[in-house]
Amino acid sequence: MKIAVTGASGLIGSALVPHLRGSGHDVMRLVRRPAASVDEISWDPRSGSVDLTRLEGTDAVIHLAGAGVGDHRWTDAYKREILDSRVDGTHTIVTAMTALEKRPAVLVSASAIGWYGDTGDRPVDESAPAGTGFLADVVRAWEAAAGPAAAAGIRVVHPRTGLVVSSKGGAWARMLPLFKAGLGGKLGSGRQYWSWISLRDEIRALVFLLENEALSGPVNLTAPTPLTNAEVTSIMGTVLHRPTLLPAPAFALKAALGEFSTEVLGSARVIPSVLESTGFTFEDPALESALRAALAES
Repeated sequence: MKIAVTGASGLIGSALVPHLRGSGHDVMRLVRRPAASVDEISWDPRSGSVDLTRLEGTDAVIHLAGAGVGDHRWTDAYKREILDSRVDGTHTIVTAMTALEKRPAVLVSASAIGWYGDTGDRPVDESAPAGTGFLADVVRAWEAAAGPAAAAGIRVVHPRTGLVVSSKGGAWARMLPLFKAGLGGKLGSGRQYWSWISLRDEIRALVFLLENEALSGPVNLTAPTPLTNAEVTSIMGTVLHRPTLLPAPAFALKAALGEFSTEVLGSARVIPSVLESTGFTFEDPALESALRAALAES
């Protein structure tokens, strides 16, 4: 297949592109500058422009682009950037896809488990309604922006990704050095659930969604075993052979992270019901193996 990928330089995209190419696919990367090689397509999600000539002939699009949720303190300006980068980017790529003479058959448009908000210790799957809070509002608008593609007959899948376990980026890349130094500990009470997935299972699941023509709509990309932060902390200590005696109090996290602390201290016990019911198998169903895979990346 000829597959176009946005966000190809991010944590997930930089692992997905070589995986797809290794499987024999022709991958085109959308870049926010003039295309400099034959495998690049220029686009500008802010202005809504895409080089349609180079996008023509694409069989599928995997849309991963968006500003990092935890990259900066949540000022009003950065919250706007988080929202706009997702909604404007999705609108831009969907408009381009529907304008092509031959439309791609499928759009795998990234989403997140932020859809569910804080669920406490209540397990939720794809049938659960949207929760409340900033990220829930963002995800609701993000997924809705892909609506015109579905209306045009394109199969649209929303992979709602959890915390990706990797040493190359995201939350775990920040935690691993602290835990390796013996400075890791639970966050707040430690009772909040974290729904996670290894990077290699994330990539395998995205390909599964791409190739499984029966799937559309939301699909949770999380391992089948969400854990409390205290359980995660204990497993991190065991795998790394380090003490985990230094908890980060909730008040300190709120002072350091501002509004983003509500996501760190919030709980999301998310179950991947669609993946499990459609035959996907996890290489890393347990956090121990996911951590060892992450450590092997570096």
